[in-house]
Amino acid sequence: MAAPSVQEVLPPSLDSTSQPPSLFDGTTRLYISYQCPYAQRVWITRNVKGLQDKINLVPIDLQNRPDWYKEKVYPPNKVPSLEHNNKVIGESLDLVKYIDSNFEGPSLLPDDPEKQKFAEELIAYSDTFVPEIYRSFMRDAQTLAGAQFDYLEKALLKFDDGPFFLGQFSQVDIAYAPFIERFQVFMPEGFDYDITTGRPKLAKWIEEMNKLDGYKQTKVLEQEKMVEYYKNRFLPKA
Repeated sequence: MAAPSVQEVLPPSLDSTSQPPSLFDGTTRLYISYQCPYAQRVWITRNVKGLQDKINLVPIDLQNRPDWYKEKVYPPNKVPSLEHNNKVIGESLDLVKYIDSNFEGPSLLPDDPEKQKFAEELIAYSDTFVPEIYRSFMRDAQTLAGAQFDYLEKALLKFDDGPFFLGQFSQVDIAYAPFIERFQVFMPEGFDYDITTGRPKLAKWIEEMNKLDGYKQTKVLEQEKMVEYYKNRFLPKA
């Protein structure tokens, strides 16, 4: 079960005028952006494992990022990254697994070997799902994206002992949640397309995800800005 809720006060994003934190002082830090779905995966993991007091959030302003982040923290200059045990590692799916394996809190993978195998398949497939949806925005969104959402609907039918991909909440749900959150908001506006129509399992999954405190605290607050960003990026200018 998810860890008890901790409603934390979120720190402001650091920009090019900010000083770095006192790096490599033994503090574990998760560098994120509040807008980035990849960083959100790791943020959700931290929250649902109840690690708010163990892993400090350090939000970075990606539009005006501080030089010290690339120079001293993470040379790829992307988020998320995790400063832990005097090293910095990145890549969102790797970090989800790393935090789940190396920190206390409820395990986010089941013991059942069949579920573990399916988890590997679905987590790997997220690297197909996300770019395919983005590509669909520039071609035939309803058909091409529809096939991807149908894949998820079918995946949600495999285990019936709970509403999540493996029945119980797991790393798989974390891999998909930030992207489905954005697509569910943007696609009705951009393409008059509701991703849950004809997909009752996906609709139920979204409903259950939205009950999880550790996830709710990470959701995009400024949805209108997010929709505008997607429209400017993917829709032809009038």
